Amino acid sequence: MLTKDLLRVSRAGGGYHPQFAGREHRPLAARVMGTFQGHVGEPRSALEEALADLERDADDFKLVRGFAALLEREATFETDAAVDPERARKAAFEAAEAVDVVTEDERAMALVRAGEALDVSANALERALYADLEERQLLTAVDSRWDPDDLVAQYNLSLAQTALFDATELRVRSSDPKALVSAIKRLRLMYEIRRLDDEAQRASKANGEAAIEDADGNGDGGIARREVVVTGPTRLFRATRRYGTRFARLLRTVAQSGAWSLEATIDDRGTERTLALSDADPVRVPDAEPVADVSFDSSVEADFAGRFSTLDLEWNLVREPAPLATGTRVMIPDFAFDYDPTGAARRGSPSDAGGERGEFRVYFEIMGFWTPEYVAKKLAQLDDLEDVELIVAVDESLGVGEEIAARDFREIPYSGTVRLKDVAGVLREYERQLVAESAAALPDELRPDDDVVSLESLAARRGVSEDALADTAFPDHERVGRTLIRPSVLESLAADLEAGMDLAAAEDVLEAFGITDSSAFLAELGYRVEWEGLAGGTVVER
Repeated sequence: MLTKDLLRVSRAGGGYHPQFAGREHRPLAARVMGTFQGHVGEPRSALEEALADLERDADDFKLVRGFAALLEREATFETDAAVDPERARKAAFEAAEAVDVVTEDERAMALVRAGEALDVSANALERALYADLEERQLLTAVDSRWDPDDLVAQYNLSLAQTALFDATELRVRSSDPKALVSAIKRLRLMYEIRRLDDEAQRASKANGEAAIEDADGNGDGGIARREVVVTGPTRLFRATRRYGTRFARLLRTVAQSGAWSLEATIDDRGTERTLALSDADPVRVPDAEPVADVSFDSSVEADFAGRFSTLDLEWNLVREPAPLATGTRVMIPDFAFDYDPTGAARRGSPSDAGGERGEFRVYFEIMGFWTPEYVAKKLAQLDDLEDVELIVAVDESLGVGEEIAARDFREIPYSGTVRLKDVAGVLREYERQLVAESAAALPDELRPDDDVVSLESLAARRGVSEDALADTAFPDHERVGRTLIRPSVLESLAADLEAGMDLAAAEDVLEAFGITDSSAFLAELGYRVEWEGLAGGTVVER
């Protein structure tokens, strides 16, 4: 972003149009870059004088200052002094007080005395006195990432970001809606997703936005056919610089997509104006740094995700799952829990946005404290959800728990942090129901082809949990611990084991049959382990 005093916009016709730099301004960008590079080793004051000369020659001094402001962030200025300026000033003032300086000769004598005290010459001391003033600092390096074309592109992006700083609402359509929504959530911006009506879609096609409309590749009216509405800081509460900066930084993600359009409502010193941008404008991202380091919408969500990862549940936590249709709008819950009885996916930690959906998904929304308008909008979204399993953790201060329960969703009140015990309890209720359903779908008896097979492996093949196999009969096998084995194989195994064997040797015999649960099989065959310290033991008869 640029500072607001460098904003160049046209208000012709009541609009709000950034005055972008064009190809014709490339030579000016190159001259500004050359001015910086040509003044390496010189004081800032000399650089500023040279830039002032450029401003007088240019058609628009703000454009020169804009280029210079961006390059200054890439420049390094350092204090060049033989001694720390603060120490130099202190020593000089003490020496001047001792000799009662009035004349130039007395001043020179004071500098000599102060220099002797600091072991530097009087001339070096005098140069150090005010070497830390900004105008006297030396330009030591200019490590710019850009060539002149990139500088023009960075200027245009920064100019558009500055124009968006005072936006009260932003309406965006993008060919990469998932990246857009992900960035909005990570920047902690208030948003909603609206469906476009037929008239709006026809207008979009007329404006050449068909690429956006069919960006999901299947023309099924998915999220790409919708408009993301982001609410700015002044719409809900007092504007803050932090929120305004995040709001403007969102443009980086928008501009990185292949096709996009944006319309913003701007509070232009009390006058409402409209800013319209699209991929047809010269707004691009010359580098690809991350939009933000924020991982969660709130500390409550981050805390919940971190603690959930410590649980050993048969559920995978999904961050930013696929959107849900709610009437004319779209809702993206904070999380989803995918039932994973086979453990095929890594449990506990949140996966990427969307992702492969499990056979059974429960959505999870955390309603923290926001404005009354936000709460009302969230409740309205819940009204339009159908055929969705949803758990809502709601801040007790909102006082809307009964309203959520009345909508047939599971409500979990919280204060400060969401209790894992409450969430796990609800998930286990779902789990018991799913286990009962999967068990009912199994035949009364199963005859695996394997000689030896673990219940975990068999459950994974059938797509059920191990618990679902609890009442299933296995006529051709015996159950030993959590493993099924044919009786004939068990007899062969018994013949290969004998009392007095080293435990490691016995485990090698078991592993040859594909058995890892050595304690259960040794007990089944009438053996126990006589331990010899922590190093190992001997197999003996029970």
